[in-house]
Amino acid sequence: MKNRACGILLHITSLPSKYGIGDFGPEAYKFVDFLVRARQSYWQLLPLSMPILTQNSYSPYNGLSAFAGNTSLISPELLYRQGFLTRKDIRNRPAFPKARVNYRLAASYKTKLFSAALKHFKTVSKKPDYESFYSKNKSWLEDYATFIALRRHFRRHLWCDWPTEFRDKNTHALKSIKTQLYEVIEREKFLQYLFFKQWFGLKRYCNRLGISMIGDIPFYVAYDSADLWTHPEIFKLTGTKKPRFVSGVPPDYFSQAGQLWGNPIYNWQVLKDTGYSWWIQRIKHNLTLFDIIRIDHFRGFIAYWQVPAGCKTARNGKWVKGPKENFFNKLFKRFPSSSFIVEDLGYITDDVRAVIEKFQLCGMRVLQFGFDGDSAENPHCLDNHVENSVVYTGTHDNNTIIGWFEKEAKSEQKKKLYDYLGRRIPTGQVHWELIRLAMSSVGNLVIIPMQDVLGLGEQARMNRPAVPTGNWSWRLGPRQTTQTITRELAKLTKNSGRA
Repeated sequence: MKNRACGILLHITSLPSKYGIGDFGPEAYKFVDFLVRARQSYWQLLPLSMPILTQNSYSPYNGLSAFAGNTSLISPELLYRQGFLTRKDIRNRPAFPKARVNYRLAASYKTKLFSAALKHFKTVSKKPDYESFYSKNKSWLEDYATFIALRRHFRRHLWCDWPTEFRDKNTHALKSIKTQLYEVIEREKFLQYLFFKQWFGLKRYCNRLGISMIGDIPFYVAYDSADLWTHPEIFKLTGTKKPRFVSGVPPDYFSQAGQLWGNPIYNWQVLKDTGYSWWIQRIKHNLTLFDIIRIDHFRGFIAYWQVPAGCKTARNGKWVKGPKENFFNKLFKRFPSSSFIVEDLGYITDDVRAVIEKFQLCGMRVLQFGFDGDSAENPHCLDNHVENSVVYTGTHDNNTIIGWFEKEAKSEQKKKLYDYLGRRIPTGQVHWELIRLAMSSVGNLVIIPMQDVLGLGEQARMNRPAVPTGNWSWRLGPRQTTQTITRELAKLTKNSGRA
């Protein structure tokens, strides 16, 4: 991060769309045009993985695969333009809510469209584009498609509860059932082909207009995922392949009981013995998708909070040493450290800071945290920012600026803000003032959540950590990005030397 620049955080699902969920279609391209007019250089996204649709959560950080994409992001409009659907196929659609994502309704509707697209695809005699995609991604795609087919075959029971021969990937049993489930497996490969075809089209458009894409890699993967089924040896599992320990963090800013994430824990010794091949492959894959990747929960590589499986909260966990420099020595032989942003938030100890310093990694500063405690000791305080960092007004886990100011900021925090500004300000101006402060930071890159650009309140918050329901569903309205907002953002960006 050697040049001053600015960008926007907005997940694909939050884009406007006629089809119930933001996608890679026309509105995504319109958003890129907005970024250009507003003099932005980066578009940051949340993970593109397929979320496990449970009753309470649709988190992109809890995906069915570390490699496969969320097929709900496939654009019906682009499928029509690409010749996979007819206009009639996409004409009659449900009355989707416009302000929030309805994941189940959107997924159900698109499932029917995908069947029509696949039917058309089968009529095409030569498929060199598809064959090239399959060849490049076979290392993960075959196992992923088989896992999804088996998951449906066994009615979404956890893979540890499948018949033993399928749980343990018996070669003869898999060969037999793959013949039986051939059509389902091929459908999943086809949908991933559509996903990546549309994604790379959008990325090329961004890059051509000078917009770089920042992706997000969750540190952990879900238990109910193709990765666990395919590579159980790299996780701490029991003899019946159930988790012995699960992930979380101790009590912190977001929760007094800590956060019990529930992901299985890596077996770092096995990973080390393989040269960290799974992690290297995962990062290589993501660096084809994005220009820069943000590594979530970076401190987990140095030490991670391990909780015995079955605990109701994260309180009874303990810190366990991670691979530390050994992993990064391998990683940075393959990839430049400038390709990464590391999430160094929460409980950050001297050993974590030492690794960040040694490899000159780009960390994060969150302006909402900058008014807490002793300013001299607070790394998020504007006076303590460093050049090699990304400055956020807030992240996807924070309240919006307006929501924070109205609902969370204490009187002493507001006083510190007023002292910085040299005056008191009304609530309706707080978002522009914090954006202006972020722009004035010495940090080379500033990322602003779209909700903060629009000055939206708590109802537009993306995620509430440790709260299991009501997250990840906020959407941008089709006419919310006005010319006035665009001009104001462009002016601030230019005046701070970030255009």
